[in-house]
Amino acid sequence: MPIARINDHDMYYEVLGQGEPVLCMGGWGTFCHDNHGHLARGLTDRYQVIVFDYRGIGDSTDDPSVPSTMALHAADAIGLLDHLKLKNVHLVGLVGMGACVCQEIAIRRPDLARSMLNTGAWCEMDDFLRDQLEMFRWLHRDAGFDAFQKAVTLLSFTPEYYNANKSKLLGPSGGWKELNGRYPAHSRLIDACVNFESRSRLGAVRCPSFVLHAALDQVTSPRTTLPIQHAIPGAVGETWGDLAHVVAGKEQKIRFANTLFDWLAKH
Repeated sequence: MPIARINDHDMYYEVLGQGEPVLCMGGWGTFCHDNHGHLARGLTDRYQVIVFDYRGIGDSTDDPSVPSTMALHAADAIGLLDHLKLKNVHLVGLVGMGACVCQEIAIRRPDLARSMLNTGAWCEMDDFLRDQLEMFRWLHRDAGFDAFQKAVTLLSFTPEYYNANKSKLLGPSGGWKELNGRYPAHSRLIDACVNFESRSRLGAVRCPSFVLHAALDQVTSPRTTLPIQHAIPGAVGETWGDLAHVVAGKEQKIRFANTLFDWLAKH
């Protein structure tokens, strides 16, 4: 079991495939263990993909006495890349927190960032996003995991996809399953999210950057993703009119994989 001692905690990670290195990070979950299927289809056939468990999730430990910030999670990821002796890494941040960690890495360690891709992200909080994340916190705390899972799922997918896939989206093997029974870890991830701000610092990003804007996203819509693109020098973006917070369904997953592969191949 690959565990590295990084920043005074045990960090579980996996390295999949061969080729140019790509660090992939998602939202409040993990691409490790049995979750490789959530990566872009074919990514591990073309690239060396690095994934890891956030603090308190999966097999990574945590120290609750250390304040949970996006800078802390970025330092963990940077420590892992240094441990693996990797530089010039493609940073792929999907669905919220992972994209924010990518921003921090690109700002703090430009030598590590070959390119960056963000989806479902933000560079500063507004009340709408902050209140949603706080709602998820008290739902999980006061009503339990099932209530949280249903609420976040309803906001993360289109009604059509939810109606057709409700049985696999909810329950013990459904979305955000890594948080089941781990409310303290979830709450600390929320702490990092609600206190994150990078807009004033994104001018320091030097790597080519791509931001995907989701027109149907009820969590992080173009109102939060367009400022990222505008703040990063030379960044480019693309708006998908049919995309909610999470890329879902065969057609969208194929389109996203092609978009990602085209981006990586150019850089």
